[in-house]
Amino acid sequence: MSVFEKIIKGEIPCNKVLENDDFLAFHDIAPKAPVHVLAIPKKFAKDFQELNPQEMVGLTNFIQEVARLLGLDKSGYRIISNVGIDGGQEIPYLHFHILGGAKLRWDNLAQNISEKERLEEAKKGM
Repeated sequence: MSVFEKIIKGEIPCNKVLENDDFLAFHDIAPKAPVHVLAIPKKFAKDFQELNPQEMVGLTNFIQEVARLLGLDKSGYRIISNVGIDGGQEIPYLHFHILGGAKLRWDNLAQNISEKERLEEAKKGM
């Protein structure tokens, strides 16, 4: 069972921002911006590639509501969902990072690693 499934079940506490029958949003424990919230569906999907497009409608509305609650809809924010090893996904459970509260930068995204190192990282991750 993933950490997100444990959070949904209440086995691991979280600092909730918003919750409904289908989705949960909570503050990230290792924030990368002044505001860093994770939004997850309660129904499992490994990543964005596995998400049913019809469910994305509900998730979109939910993320927009989270942004409004946090006041990010006025100043701006970034939404990120990592997919797979090369995309930087660390937990194999669909989740969206909602980042804001400051002017966000976009630094160098790719590590300069060899194909051998990349494959070793892939073996460790998933």
